[in-house]
Amino acid sequence: MEVVKLQQLNEKMERLIARCRQLESDNAAMKVQQDAFHKERMQLMQKNDMARSKIEAMIGRLKSLEQSS
Repeated sequence: MEVVKLQQLNEKMERLIARCRQLESDNAAMKVQQDAFHKERMQLMQKNDMARSKIEAMIGRLKSLEQSS
């Protein structure tokens, strides 16, 4: 009876270890994905800032043209 309980406990431990390894692997993959999303977000923010600057410059030129007329 004790041997059976020890075997069952051993099997549970093996499953827990396997699950823990899987979670560690998943966590590492999510960290890589998070880093990629963060990098992409920073690039999009830079593009947005450049677009905003260009639009503001265009508006300024249009206003100066309007005042010149």
